[in-house]
Amino acid sequence: MAKSSRSKSSKAWLKEHFNDPWVAKAQAEGYRSRASYKLLEMHEKDKLLRPGMSVLDLGAAPGGWSQVAGQLVGSRGTVVASDILAMDALPDVTFILGDFREDAVYEQILAALGDRRVDLVMSDMAPNMSGNNAVDLPRAMYLAELALDMAERVLEPDGHFLVKVFQGEGFDAYRKTLQDRFRRVVSRKPAASRARSTEVYQLATGLK
Repeated sequence: MAKSSRSKSSKAWLKEHFNDPWVAKAQAEGYRSRASYKLLEMHEKDKLLRPGMSVLDLGAAPGGWSQVAGQLVGSRGTVVASDILAMDALPDVTFILGDFREDAVYEQILAALGDRRVDLVMSDMAPNMSGNNAVDLPRAMYLAELALDMAERVLEPDGHFLVKVFQGEGFDAYRKTLQDRFRRVVSRKPAASRARSTEVYQLATGLK
């Protein structure tokens, strides 16, 4: 029964995926994923990216956000991307494969960033969702906390921290933490986010 249920769920996801206008748009316009449009919309609203910036993209694969960042910061900028999953190369993007909780990977990221502080740390990380909120939400919040720890380590004082979180248990406490550590925190729900998804992006500016 469980296997049949998973099979139906997988078929439903595939149907939704291939009928998704954002997926079709990404394929037509050469973006790696529908996530590119989430970042593009938030950039339009909040002016997140500009030529010459330094950007760290956590949980980058397959590269939808890194692709946009590389295009907008250009060859004078720095985009460092990291993920536990492999990612095909992108122009003007340095990719580091591995888990940044491991010291060796963490040090590789810092080395790739160089001496300068980062203008934007962004994280679209999410766990593999099981459908069980009691399991999924703590995992998601843990990843958001890891991203915040990294942002506090590398972000320049007036830089931006953009992170995906999920509404539910732990959300209010995480947002309160952001408000304690940054001067301004706003929520963003891009049009390219699936309507049924509880994901909501937090944009924090001005590290205290």
